[in-house]
Amino acid sequence: MGIYDFNILSEHDRYDILFTKGQFVDTVSEGHLRYALYSMSYFWVEVQYHALENKVIGISSFVAGKTLDRYSNVPKTI
Repeated sequence: MGIYDFNILSEHDRYDILFTKGQFVDTVSEGHLRYALYSMSYFWVEVQYHALENKVIGISSFVAGKTLDRYSNVPKTI
């Protein structure tokens, strides 16, 4: 499945595909927000979770860029 096919699915179906076929990679915490990164072969999916409210607040897919950089251990430069 490609990113465009994934993006046209309903939100429910995106979560279903992600949690059954995606490969968990890592998590990052920023305050009360938690981000979980999954690999879907040819693209990445990030699930955003609000810890205080105990609920998933979003899902997004991407190929590269600043969102993926969040999971890097490389120090940020100015």
